[in-house]
Amino acid sequence: MSIASPCINICRMSAATGLCEGCFRSLDEIARWSRHDDAEKLRILERVAQRRADPGAAAAPTLASTEGA
Repeated sequence: MSIASPCINICRMSAATGLCEGCFRSLDEIARWSRHDDAEKLRILERVAQRRADPGAAAAPTLASTEGA
């Protein structure tokens, strides 16, 4: 199975959230997309769906929140 990127060609990073305003992914998620296996891509898509549902809850990722990821 090949999981399509959620990119919608609105590539603008939000300074407030650290996420792309188009696809709701972080720079790290965008940069590593092609190297992730399908299981990780599906996990990212789940996070994207949560971020879209409640964009106010998305905060800029911190070092602590990305450690161990």
